[in-house]
Amino acid sequence: MTSKRAWSGGAVSTLLVLLFLGLAPAGAQNAGSTRLHNVDANDWPMYHRTYDSHRFSPLAQINKSNVKDLSVAWVHQPGAVVQGLESTPVVVDGVLYYIGSYNRVFALDGATGREIWHYFAKLDPVVNTLFFQPYNRGVAVGHGKVIFGTLDGRVIALDMKTGKELWAVTVLNTKKCSCNFTGAPLIVRDKVILGQTSGELPIQGKIFALKVANGEKAWEFNTIKNDQKSWGGDSGKFGGGGGWMTGSYDPALNLVYWGTANPAPDYDWGQARPGDNLYTSSVLALNPDNGDLKWYFQEVPHDDWDYDAGLGESLVLDRDGKKLLVHQNKSGFVFVYDRTNGKIQNVWPMNHVYNWVQRVDPKTGELIGRNPPRLGKPAFICPWIAGGRSWNSGSYSPKTGLWYNTAMEVCEEVTVEKQTPVTEPAAGLFFGGDQVAKHPPGGEAYGHLDARDPVTGERKWSVNFKYPPIGSVLSTAGGLVVHGDVEGVVRAYDAESGEELWHFRTGSGHRGGPISYSVNGKQYIAVPSGLGSLVLGLYPALWPEVADFPPGGALFVFTLK
Repeated sequence: MTSKRAWSGGAVSTLLVLLFLGLAPAGAQNAGSTRLHNVDANDWPMYHRTYDSHRFSPLAQINKSNVKDLSVAWVHQPGAVVQGLESTPVVVDGVLYYIGSYNRVFALDGATGREIWHYFAKLDPVVNTLFFQPYNRGVAVGHGKVIFGTLDGRVIALDMKTGKELWAVTVLNTKKCSCNFTGAPLIVRDKVILGQTSGELPIQGKIFALKVANGEKAWEFNTIKNDQKSWGGDSGKFGGGGGWMTGSYDPALNLVYWGTANPAPDYDWGQARPGDNLYTSSVLALNPDNGDLKWYFQEVPHDDWDYDAGLGESLVLDRDGKKLLVHQNKSGFVFVYDRTNGKIQNVWPMNHVYNWVQRVDPKTGELIGRNPPRLGKPAFICPWIAGGRSWNSGSYSPKTGLWYNTAMEVCEEVTVEKQTPVTEPAAGLFFGGDQVAKHPPGGEAYGHLDARDPVTGERKWSVNFKYPPIGSVLSTAGGLVVHGDVEGVVRAYDAESGEELWHFRTGSGHRGGPISYSVNGKQYIAVPSGLGSLVLGLYPALWPEVADFPPGGALFVFTLK
């Protein structure tokens, strides 16, 4: 395992002194980014609400004693239901912003649902040919702008008040690379950072930073390291990678933490991509000002299973005087780092069923007893390609000290096949095999929502589901955990005990992220409903009835009667 440390001690010390004195370095903050550093309790201004990715609301008007009185305040429909509603809304000053399929963006009155404006991106027809489409997982809001990446490789900034397009820049040659943007950007200071899709494509995936003011590219980071030892032969040209989900940020250290996707081909038939394949399936610590790599840790060297590190949240967490970063790998193992240097503090399994390795060393992160699929007979692998958890996010409550997170106990049968990368006239999918979902040995596949200590992995309570859940989680200061399942039921649980306190059937399953906010002293809980996702296509092999579960696309907003 490799961890790089490249600190500039003097620069870091100066930054910490300035922050301690309450003084921001020149250009570090301005009127457009200050509110992202000091989040108003009433708002949810970014994808994970705060830079630490806790997905926790400090609001407590809705709580364990009165959540039974929740009722629908309003419902908004984006008008497109293909692949459901996968986004997490954001709220600033009582205005809710969200994005639906085909890059439809809305600004709504958070109290009434009244539309203030909408913007429907005019997309290139190439979008209809892409593998990753038509969903989008969120927007970024700051500096008076609403910013999002598009399915045809652009980044667009809209005026927060009017929805007028302020700038639009083409970042990716989607017609050539077949890649695009599906994750929510992250605004850090005067830049907006986002990564592209690439993991299943014979291209080189990157993470980009653009200037918020005008969309000019500030820097890019290539997740495919230019190193023959890491990528034998010409395999690096087709290495995949990218960083398609949203990262975290530590303002004190001025580091952005970003997970990277799997290498291509997903399955290696043997010497398809010799080496450890850096920087795929890794966690990166980047300087947001210039994109410099400060440290990295490759969670799955030479990833043989499509267990990338590009999933949901990376928790910025302080515990016992240590500055920690908690990150779940798609394999179901949770890696705990010293976020100042990337040194492993612990590794623990979220999943009960796994055989891709015998174990992961909790002190070094080394993979012990690898079990890679190869050419020949089909291989039985746990967990399945959807992971121990998909890209949906958990939620950490500083009030309970618990991380509320989902897991999928499902296996697969993998058949590895040799494949030639296709790059002309456009990049084609580069999987190197196929798979079908299977039940675990001796039992039925299922999923669960757990309450755990994020550092030790100790479990306090758990709730099981027949159909593995793929929606994100919300926790609140009111002692609640909110989560929607595949069958279309959103529930509120007691954060301490896991007892179900309330539920509501939205009519379609849940893939997006619930949030909470307040307008004029009244608290609301917003829940995206609309079953979709490429992952859902794997379910019918085990549960044929899921193929007939109703699609949808609607934002349900609840408040107290």
